[in-house]
Amino acid sequence: MKQIVSISQGESKDDYEFVAEFLGQKFNIKRIGTDGDADVASDLLEKWDTEADAIGLGGLNFEYSIGSSRSVEKQKKRVEKLKSKIKSPVTTGELLRRVSFEWAIRHLQFKFGNNYFNLTKVGFISGLLNYNIAKVISEYTDNLTFMDPIYENGIPKFLNSIKDLEMYAKGIHDVLDWLPSKRLASSTLPLKKWNEYIVRKAIQKANILVVPAHNFYEYLKDCSLEELGGKTIITATAYDDRIQFLQERGVDVVIDCTPKILEQVVGFNVLEAMIAAALDKPLDEITEDDLLEVISEQRMDARVIYPQGEFRRVNRFAFVIHPLSQEQLKKDPNIELASRYAPRGFMDAVEKIIAYSPPFIYSKVTGIKSPTGVEAEGWLITVGGTPKQMLAHNAEFTYKRLLQAAKMAKRMGAQIMGLGAFTKVVGDAGKTVAKLADIPITTGNSYSASGALWAAADAVRRMGLIKVEKGKKLKAKTMVVGATGAIGSVCCRLLAMAFTDLYMIDIRHSKLLALKESILDETPDTKIEISTRSDKYLEDMDVIVTATSRGGGKSVIDIMKVKPGCVITDVARPLDLGKEDVAKRPDVLVIESGEILLPGDNVELKDIGLPPRVAYACLAETIVLALEGRYEIFTIGREIEWQKVKEIYKMGIKHGMKLAAISGVNGVFSDADIAEVASRAKEARLEKGPVKLKRSAS
Repeated sequence: MKQIVSISQGESKDDYEFVAEFLGQKFNIKRIGTDGDADVASDLLEKWDTEADAIGLGGLNFEYSIGSSRSVEKQKKRVEKLKSKIKSPVTTGELLRRVSFEWAIRHLQFKFGNNYFNLTKVGFISGLLNYNIAKVISEYTDNLTFMDPIYENGIPKFLNSIKDLEMYAKGIHDVLDWLPSKRLASSTLPLKKWNEYIVRKAIQKANILVVPAHNFYEYLKDCSLEELGGKTIITATAYDDRIQFLQERGVDVVIDCTPKILEQVVGFNVLEAMIAAALDKPLDEITEDDLLEVISEQRMDARVIYPQGEFRRVNRFAFVIHPLSQEQLKKDPNIELASRYAPRGFMDAVEKIIAYSPPFIYSKVTGIKSPTGVEAEGWLITVGGTPKQMLAHNAEFTYKRLLQAAKMAKRMGAQIMGLGAFTKVVGDAGKTVAKLADIPITTGNSYSASGALWAAADAVRRMGLIKVEKGKKLKAKTMVVGATGAIGSVCCRLLAMAFTDLYMIDIRHSKLLALKESILDETPDTKIEISTRSDKYLEDMDVIVTATSRGGGKSVIDIMKVKPGCVITDVARPLDLGKEDVAKRPDVLVIESGEILLPGDNVELKDIGLPPRVAYACLAETIVLALEGRYEIFTIGREIEWQKVKEIYKMGIKHGMKLAAISGVNGVFSDADIAEVASRAKEARLEKGPVKLKRSAS
């Protein structure tokens, strides 16, 4: 049996001794704490020199991975002096620590969907001590905060990039150590209190916090639930008392980069000493490759601990909203009150002024939880321009504000941002913003198209006028007006899979022919008719989708010619059918959109004009992508890929999204509303049926 002794500068109350098997060999492992007494440590080294197969030195502050520190250099010289007195192999575990840190981050990134650290906000108590972790994490996110200047030199400044950290490491921090004025300044109470305050705020804002194992409690002693609640902590050698400490402060996840291959949690010095003894190889001959081979073969992976007792992963998003009209601006009590007594033209002036305002947070969104266990939280960010004001300026005017919103979203830790309402229509429909923004952008149009068709299918079922047979196509006629457009072409492809008869209407002849040919390749059993005139087949249609770019309340179909009981889905923005048109036909169901019920029992967000837990489909797309960890540009521009419409629908189902409501120009349809339309349609068909049958036969 081989003997491993760890002589630690830590407290003797944490001593242990046990027998374990590793790499096919038995070890007796003993820890002896010296309570910080270097002389005792020296005596113990000499005592165990001939009795131990390898000796570990624990409780030390590791060397900086970059730069230098006189305090660490002094420690290093003391260690070298101690090691020179004895013949047994002695290690601090530094090499294994560096290899394990890099392995831990890369392994967890892969294990949790290859997106665990993507675009997340990470705070480092010491970037110099944890440079290996910082370097790897920087491959997945540049949203980094290093607190080294405060902790090392009392300077109230953060570093925000690997480049800044590397420049700081080039001796700058050592130079500052020599400045007596700096030391004097840092000891003054006002500056000390200010530093404590900004550190607490930085910790609060981080989603992930990297904490050195050495002086662990000293770094976190002033942190409470307010600072650490909901955080992921990356550290090393997370003993049970540290897990308990973090649990009491609301930490969700602890990532312990020290592999736990034994029942007892031990430090890197013990593990490296065991590896050296097992390999029977001098410590100075052990390479990183040797350690990686052992780590891989022995599955020496990082520990992931959930102190609150359940799996927790929270992904983050942002979504841009804006006022749609002057009436919405009046929802602010101050504006509403002023508008009552202000002279004519007051609201026009307010509308213009607010259009120039910087983005601001309208609402925090919390409580979204997928059946997979993944959660999402985010922010609704308001830009001030109404559609009228956006159209009154060039596209760059809106781009500028959207890019400001993207910067704000990134600072808060959002990993993807969605564009809502008119912001996704302006200019090139999100392409420029996606190209220039610091985080991925989506317009939500894929889920908007999916939601509209989802709502149409549900409306057909609830109307009860078309026979629905499970697993079979609907024996009914459906028409798409604006068929070759971005959304229209997607709708055509999806409707061809669900209906026996598809009618495609557009003014672009050649595109219609090409689209028909393409759809018939995919669904050859669908009967397809094409035309440039919507009125040619209008009165025979059971379902109509309008997806033109000529809307704005200007009718693209004559609603008076539509068949009673027809379901019309208006996916154009602005709408193809105005309120006046809809009012003419109480026996026709005109749908504007399908809203989505968000998963989670405790979803919280401010009023957006919908019932609790209900979101517009474009917002839901952003949330689905966040839950899935798909931090990518998903839907932008005016062309929509129908495969993405199907994909986002399936992802939504996976994460518990449900159709919440069917909305029309006057708001959400209740069951009673739909039943009333169906009843009127049946009456109208009885009265006018023979006439329509004659026309169909002729």
